Amino acid sequence: MKNILLIFVSFILLSFSLDANMIDENKCKSMGKNFIFAGGECLEIRAFEGDSNEHIIIVVHGTWDEGSNVLGRYAPFAETMNMNSDLTTIAIALPGYSKSSMNKIKSLANKKVKNQAMRKEYVLFLGEVIESLKKKYKAKKITYIGHSAGSILGATLTGLKPELIQNIALVGGRYELRKENRNKGLISFSDVIDGASKDTKYLFIYGTKDKISKPKVTTEFFKKAKQKGLNAKLVKIEGAGHIDLDMTDESVEAIIEMIEE
Repeated sequence: MKNILLIFVSFILLSFSLDANMIDENKCKSMGKNFIFAGGECLEIRAFEGDSNEHIIIVVHGTWDEGSNVLGRYAPFAETMNMNSDLTTIAIALPGYSKSSMNKIKSLANKKVKNQAMRKEYVLFLGEVIESLKKKYKAKKITYIGHSAGSILGATLTGLKPELIQNIALVGGRYELRKENRNKGLISFSDVIDGASKDTKYLFIYGTKDKISKPKVTTEFFKKAKQKGLNAKLVKIEGAGHIDLDMTDESVEAIIEMIEE
């Protein structure tokens, strides 16, 4: 009898822990303007309003430890981009970060589900998020800034949904599958590059001291992007490492230049 009771209590506790992070659409709406329900998840955002919402900037972070307050880092960057561009700029906390839910989508750093940024379902989820933000702000044009995993996701998304993003800054990303990850049901920008729009402007940014996404990863893929006829530009930042590469003055200047072209 004690064993049955123990099993029952364990089941209740497990169920509670599994549901603890579940946030439905109604609850998400009640959490205020800093949250948006998209793709089945309640995501925390920070938005800095510009003169017009016709053209908005969306900032997507990379992989951090699950539970990290990424908005503490990326909200100030979004504000910087807002001040430099006069465009409404939104920083997103992906599932499992800041106060964003993990109803169905695990965090980028989840230990059980590897290579999240190269899973088609995650890329399509990001597409739903961007479409929701586009609808919320009634925007007609999107500039996307992705760092690291955010860059990987955004790049692949442009191959799957070529009309969704008009300008994209890819900072410290990876655009092809490693040999060991081939045939594992994963997807990269390289796999869908033929579907990308020639009208989209691509900005590939790399740091010469980046040890996570080494310079060759970006420079070699940039050549492929040009060969495929993409409207692509390459920016080298001397002495820059991986962390905060998107936030350097050189990156900000290059992104603003892309927007204003």
